[in-house]
Amino acid sequence: MTQAIVDQIDALLPQTQCTKCGYKGCKPYAQAISKKKADINQCPPGGMKGISQLAALLGVEEKPLNSEFGIEQPRKVAYIIEADCIGCTKCLPPCPVDAIVGANKHMHTVIADECTGCELCIAPCPVDCIIMQDIPSPSWDQQKANHARQRYQNKQQRQIKQEEAKAERLKKQKKILAKLKAKK
Repeated sequence: MTQAIVDQIDALLPQTQCTKCGYKGCKPYAQAISKKKADINQCPPGGMKGISQLAALLGVEEKPLNSEFGIEQPRKVAYIIEADCIGCTKCLPPCPVDAIVGANKHMHTVIADECTGCELCIAPCPVDCIIMQDIPSPSWDQQKANHARQRYQNKQQRQIKQEEAKAERLKKQKKILAKLKAKK
């Protein structure tokens, strides 16, 4: 399948980047669907609406959500019980859209409007201060999905730049060490 079909599949996914489908995000899941390595019913956040849209796009039969990947439920957002937060920062890296803010040894909080409800921040928390809460308006429309996709891509680009900068620093440090060893 072409990149265009991958993009069309990806556009139908909710962009929660939750990994519940068994892939590292919505785009890898879209790629797997396009290569027929994954089925269209592995996305709990997309639910039956998403399955219907994918089936229509791909010209395949609808099927129920595969319960091995979770169940369809109303959208929720992460909430940090701030009094219990120890500021360990372990919740920051797994958040695919940088919806958690805080600093080491300081209280953290979730920007509810940015949270996709992926739940990836819960497991790393050593004090269990992160819970999922119902939200007054649980709808997740295309505009929110596109915004979440952009935040995810921004985080991915930032991480790539950070890794490249780290590799460059290490390279310079190795050169300096080699020069110092050569002088001895």
